[in-house]
Amino acid sequence: MAKELKNKPLVEAILEVRWQLQGTPPGPQVDTHYRLLLGRLFDRMLADYPEHEQLPIASIPDEMVGHVVQHRFRVAENSWPLIQVGPGVFTVNSTADYKWQDFRPRVMSAIEKLYDAHPKAEDLKITNIILRYIDAVDFDYNTENTLVFLREKLKLNISLPANLFSGMRVEDKPNGLVSQFSFRTEKPRGIMNLRCATGQKQHTPALIWETTVASSGDDLPRMPKAFAGWIDEAHELTDDWFFKMIEGDLERRFAGE
Repeated sequence: MAKELKNKPLVEAILEVRWQLQGTPPGPQVDTHYRLLLGRLFDRMLADYPEHEQLPIASIPDEMVGHVVQHRFRVAENSWPLIQVGPGVFTVNSTADYKWQDFRPRVMSAIEKLYDAHPKAEDLKITNIILRYIDAVDFDYNTENTLVFLREKLKLNISLPANLFSGMRVEDKPNGLVSQFSFRTEKPRGIMNLRCATGQKQHTPALIWETTVASSGDDLPRMPKAFAGWIDEAHELTDDWFFKMIEGDLERRFAGE
């Protein structure tokens, strides 16, 4: 069972599924079943996500917005969790409400509804499955050293040669940072990405890190039958990395000690 943190740093947890569109770039790409899927999905989402929100981009022709979200289904007005859909894309999003014990069945139910609502499920050719966690911690990168924080608090040792700053009028403290790493994974088969960057959390300077597991092509599980195994393995990886990285001061801080 995943640990629960009283002051968890989670900004958003996202499960994203993409499927193949008809057409070849740079020409139009079309989800031929999208309009019918949307209507059927609306009926199936109503009980759990009664608040429907149409985004402004929904007014643009579908062939111009492939893999772009157009509609949201919320548990209540302006509330989370929510489900998003657009031509060739489907997501489940959670924020401060997130608990794995809730998120997993919610995701499983959403995928079941997606396949049930699709007018021709055999044409649903999944191209990408992504589980992403975005976390952030308040950090004034204008006055403190981001590299020191990464090393001491998140176990990430990123450095530049000291002689770059020797005798030159350049501060050895980054004013901004973006760093990304990608690694092959065996269980589930795919790619694990770790991205760290300076940014804002609720208009406050913050250090943001994203942990993502993504599968595509031959790494994809057999959908929808093998999805449960995929989501469990992807979560196990992200959860393991998260707690290993925050071990020590940050874990105590997030636990409310």
